[in-house]
Amino acid sequence: MTSIQTQFWTWRGQQINYQVAGQVAESGTAILLIHGFGASVGHWRKNIPELVKVTKVYAIDLLGFGASAKPLPNSELSYSFETWGNQIADFCREVIAEPVILVGNSIGAIAAMQGAVYAPELVKKVILINCSLRLLHESKQANLPRFRQVGSKLLQQILQNRAIASIFFNQIRNRKAIRNILKQAYYRQEAISEELIDILLKPAFDPHAVDVFVAFISYSFGPTPEELLEILPCEAILIWGEKDAWEPINLGREFQRFEVVKEFIAIANAGHCPQDEVPELINPILQKYCLESPSSNSSQLL
Repeated sequence: MTSIQTQFWTWRGQQINYQVAGQVAESGTAILLIHGFGASVGHWRKNIPELVKVTKVYAIDLLGFGASAKPLPNSELSYSFETWGNQIADFCREVIAEPVILVGNSIGAIAAMQGAVYAPELVKKVILINCSLRLLHESKQANLPRFRQVGSKLLQQILQNRAIASIFFNQIRNRKAIRNILKQAYYRQEAISEELIDILLKPAFDPHAVDVFVAFISYSFGPTPEELLEILPCEAILIWGEKDAWEPINLGREFQRFEVVKEFIAIANAGHCPQDEVPELINPILQKYCLESPSSNSSQLL
């Protein structure tokens, strides 16, 4: 059994946590797993042991999440997709140092595309799992119902007050609240384990965790998935849990209009995090793409 090593990499003066396991197969491509908002490398615990059977696997904690550093946001290190894209691109160059496939879930999918734009010489493919639609982006809020537009902006303004933000953050920094949030995100309720709650809860008690939360909640700019798909330098594979209550699959299907999208795979009876809800379906797909050459446009349902 191949061991999974936890290591730290210093990036722009900050400690970045990552995991690595296995060796690149002769016919395979290394893979880098990128978590979503509030998650960490632990969200890939059901995937790494299977992926390592076919290739070398990396999983990284984005700056501000998991066991990575959580510095106060400033002009040099803001919590944005540009920052995370640069982090991913530099990790590909400095640590992986060979061609790689980027796999991202939710906002991790946006970060993966931004990383591919910044490191086109190394990224062979991106696999986007329930990609964030960024519906709260400034350019998209006009399409939301009026009450949602007003409510979102008001919440962002209120949370700019750190004292209020701390009170709000403390209300969701407990097991019951996290379980309730997961019940919205996960269609397979049996996948909501105590282990998963621990993975999400522990980093929330790190210094400045509340500042990371506020910084991202207030972030309504940066790239949209559509903008990144328009300039993506490699092909994209989209995987989508059909029962995602946060990122509706009907909106995700619209991304098939972009030339770089070579396949759209709908996962039946899965929500926002199918890699954790139904790893038995997702792992073979990821294994396949680690071993395959670029594919043609298609769409399928699992």
